[in-house]
Amino acid sequence: MTVLTWSLTGVLILTSLFLILLILLHKGKGGGMSDMFGGGMSSNLGSSGVAERNLNRFTTLVAIIWGASIVLLGLIVRFE
Repeated sequence: MTVLTWSLTGVLILTSLFLILLILLHKGKGGGMSDMFGGGMSSNLGSSGVAERNLNRFTTLVAIIWGASIVLLGLIVRFE
């Protein structure tokens, strides 16, 4: 069980960092923290509808993997 716990912890750390990166890549809707960090500048670099949709899908997939690893780690700790 130790190998499984360590591997799930690694997956959790990697997906956490990747999820932060993906969320910061999203286009800001205005008036929030994204404007503070330069998201308020109007640029057309990532404004493609297909690119934004794919970024949303990929963020959702990484978030599901992140949540599943938390649940699995909780179950392992509970029944160990």
